[in-house]
Amino acid sequence: MFAIVGVYNSQNDRIWAANYDEADAKGGIKQIQEFPQKVMVWLGICSKWISPLVIFEGGTVYHVRYIKEVLPVVLKFGNGIFGNDRMFQQDGAKPHTHKKTQDWYRDHFPGSIDKDHWPPNSPDLNLLHYCIWDKYARAINWDLVTSKKTLINQLECAVKKIPEQILFESCSSWTSRLYRLKGSHGNYLNK
Repeated sequence: MFAIVGVYNSQNDRIWAANYDEADAKGGIKQIQEFPQKVMVWLGICSKWISPLVIFEGGTVYHVRYIKEVLPVVLKFGNGIFGNDRMFQQDGAKPHTHKKTQDWYRDHFPGSIDKDHWPPNSPDLNLLHYCIWDKYARAINWDLVTSKKTLINQLECAVKKIPEQILFESCSSWTSRLYRLKGSHGNYLNK
């Protein structure tokens, strides 16, 4: 989720501090607009490719919208890069785990990891969470973001600035992260 006041991710952004003053000193307390204009984005990556950006300007992303707006993008560009030699993995978001979405996966991505075989909430194993979103947000020229229209423009420009080397490195580190996560007994990894 991106807003004209910056990146919004209440689930992943945390500041560990003993009190509010310490959190503020570490950059944790921010004053923002009560209801800033915002958009949700979807992005797919692999070691060789970054998908076109799918922007959701309004409303909730539920399974029907996800199937209609995101999955055709994945299918088109995934087939173009890998043909049938590919695997598609999602996280535990409701649009991803819905029965109709799972049926769509099985029909179009026979080698996909289904919802019962992927950790439902594992940012340590999601390439976008542990590497790409931060690089993407830093590529946005926030000084130019003054409205929803300029935010969308900057989101579209920033996706083109993510270096291929970052994609390759983040994908290459996945297997070692999997083993580190197993060794941590499910605790979060320190980068």
